[in-house]
Amino acid sequence: MKRIFIAVSVALMLIPLLIGCNGNHKSAYEQITPAEAKALMDSEEGYIILDVRTPEEFAEGHIEGAILIPDYEIGEKAESILTDKAQLILVYCRSGRRSKNAANELAALGYTNIKEFGGINDWKYGTVTE
Repeated sequence: MKRIFIAVSVALMLIPLLIGCNGNHKSAYEQITPAEAKALMDSEEGYIILDVRTPEEFAEGHIEGAILIPDYEIGEKAESILTDKAQLILVYCRSGRRSKNAANELAALGYTNIKEFGGINDWKYGTVTE
């Protein structure tokens, strides 16, 4: 009986530690709104706007000044194009799914200042075409 009590007590003490490791997980990038992204673009310098859609989507219209690295090429191209891992990178796609995946991948590569703002579908501040 004493052994069972000790085992249960130890297990109960470990639960908060396990929850703390998993429950407080913070995303490696910050999700912001398109309005917040626009405000950063208007007030900051030296940032990169990263479009992670396909080349065809990019050609149809993109945010002025954006560079294109399709989400499926982040792993192979990011480090040669995005050389400063502390630089502010504003990431978007069409609807937000690919940009979240790309932001996670960038974080896994060691980038530390990533702001993901969803999709161009919600962008109300104008686009340009090639």
